[in-house]
Amino acid sequence: MRVVAKKILREFWEIHPDADNQLKTWYKEASKALWKSPNDIKLEYAKASILKNGRVVFNICGNKYRLVVDINYIRQWVFIRFIGTHSDYDKIDANTI
Repeated sequence: MRVVAKKILREFWEIHPDADNQLKTWYKEASKALWKSPNDIKLEYAKASILKNGRVVFNICGNKYRLVVDINYIRQWVFIRFIGTHSDYDKIDANTI
């Protein structure tokens, strides 16, 4: 997968250093992944939430933070749409952000 907008992750872990290792690990794993469907993601990330229209929510740091991505399975692209605290996540619509 090609992960688009790593800068968003970098800016987040600079402010929240406790998320540094997990976000770097997620980025490395996602970059090497060959996800063809949401089922492939669930095999690796059982607690990921599969939303409509290619959206997936990953729990970071034991659900302290939420990462929302938009995945194009055909082109193998992952677009970072949101990273924030759980309370920030509660204020957005993950299906449209």
